Amino acid sequence: MKTRHLDHIDLRVKDLAVAFKFYRKLLPELGFTCDRSDSDWGTFYATGRDKPSEFFGFTEDRDHQPNGTRIAFWAHTREEVDRIARLVREIGGKNLEGPEVCADYSPGYYALFFEDPDGNKLEICCREHPIVAK
Repeated sequence: MKTRHLDHIDLRVKDLAVAFKFYRKLLPELGFTCDRSDSDWGTFYATGRDKPSEFFGFTEDRDHQPNGTRIAFWAHTREEVDRIARLVREIGGKNLEGPEVCADYSPGYYALFFEDPDGNKLEICCREHPIVAK
């Protein structure tokens, strides 16, 4: 059985320097603690000892246009969502909504919706109840 379902996120941003300032503060709080960035890519791994680990990467595309795609990150608790929401406000997240209960999504769904400095849509969410039972 799979223990991972995604390998990496490969995001485009308009301004790499601005993205570095934002994501270097956000990603470690989401568990992407191993910074392997270089001058062309921001690359942050969730270290996995002797196993492959997922990563979040971003690179500059001056023509990038944000769209309706949203990347949602998992939080274990509402308190974790609240803590990251405070950080997102401090580091310049845009168009913040929440944190709030989103009863229309699923019971106990609690989330913060926001955009990075380039307008890419992001979310931090906590699901207190399963959507699909075994």
